[in-house]
Amino acid sequence: MRETAKMKLLGILVHRYTSTKIAMKKIVCLLLLVFSIQLGFSQQEKVYDIVIKGGKVIDPKNNLNEIMDVAIKSGKIAKVAKNIDASSTKQVVNAKGLIVSPGLIDIHGHVFFGTQPDHYLSDGLSALPPDGFTFRSGVTTIVDCGGAGWKNFSTFKKNVIDNSKTRVLSFLNIVGEGMRGGKYEQDLNDMDPKMAAKIALENSDIIVGFKLAHFSGHDWIPTDNVVAAGKLANKPVIIDFGGAKPTLSIEDLYMKHLRPGDIYTHAYASLDGSRETIVDEQTNELKPFVVKARERGIIFDVGYGGASFNFTQAIPALKAGFFPNTISTDLHTGSMNTSMKSQIDVMSKFMLMGMPLTDVIKASTQTPAEVINRKELGHISEGAIADVCIMRIRKGDFGFYDKTGYKIPGKERLECEMTIKGGTVVYDMNGIANPIYVK
Repeated sequence: MRETAKMKLLGILVHRYTSTKIAMKKIVCLLLLVFSIQLGFSQQEKVYDIVIKGGKVIDPKNNLNEIMDVAIKSGKIAKVAKNIDASSTKQVVNAKGLIVSPGLIDIHGHVFFGTQPDHYLSDGLSALPPDGFTFRSGVTTIVDCGGAGWKNFSTFKKNVIDNSKTRVLSFLNIVGEGMRGGKYEQDLNDMDPKMAAKIALENSDIIVGFKLAHFSGHDWIPTDNVVAAGKLANKPVIIDFGGAKPTLSIEDLYMKHLRPGDIYTHAYASLDGSRETIVDEQTNELKPFVVKARERGIIFDVGYGGASFNFTQAIPALKAGFFPNTISTDLHTGSMNTSMKSQIDVMSKFMLMGMPLTDVIKASTQTPAEVINRKELGHISEGAIADVCIMRIRKGDFGFYDKTGYKIPGKERLECEMTIKGGTVVYDMNGIANPIYVK
């Protein structure tokens, strides 16, 4: 009996020990599970989507011009620092030897493309689909410069803006029909400041200002109408001036008709006598009132185009210290396949003419963002939209020419290696992202 009692007691102790051990195991497992979940959340919070390693960051707004890493998370710039741990990021971009800048902003392009053969740059065949011609040149934001007017802006928005990965904004044409060319752009009765302002205010997230172009009459009415629209909507105007014979005074344009913050495009053009030039073609000297206009607040834009840039104007102007406020392309089928080519090629020309690289980048990022009142763009600040351009300075023997065949040899040119738009790699020339595609 005594042995039986001992066996029963031993059984009870074993059972209790076993139960306690099982319970302890469960508790330990539960604690480990909780810890693992917490650790997982902690690690997840630290994971970046992209880390750009070892590039020279040039961000004029933040006075950055040094080798830094840039981390991106959820479409925003998460961190800019000397050495960011990339061990747990989704993609690592090797930018050693490359330049990392904010995404480029082209404030003068033509992307209201369509299928109508008689519509020029307004739903026509001469404009270009943005995504095919922006990202490969480092451009993340392009402003269509007057292609749409108030009558057809809804078509432009539906067909192009809403279906593009590129951020597409608009300078609304003062002409209701937009930039259809010929007689349409000479119609004073179709230049309605009130209707233009109404459409701009209804689409203020997209329409950044107003455009006047191609008017050839000796008349200030179109200029005053576009400025009136600008006043009604509190937005800048950009003006493609010229065509009148005799020419209208650009000094009067700057000092009497435009406002501080308004934009004079095709600044370095010589248009065969149909527009006054900023550099005197007899003395090769920059006209003094041009400097006074800049001091007044007039913005001078490149707007390179197919026929709107001359080295004979640009070289003496830059030698006099008159750099453009903004560098832009005037992108369309007639310019991309001639001497203009792309935003980054135009930047290369200005670098060739002696404009410092930091100023070239500023005129393609920070300043255009400020000119169009989109100050959330054009910089790589922590918390900013993650639009990034990664460039290479290619060494070699290059030729840069203008519409007249005036050619300058050069030893350097900028090339786009990668474009990141809103935190996503949208163009990668040589597969510098690892992995190239995130699964």
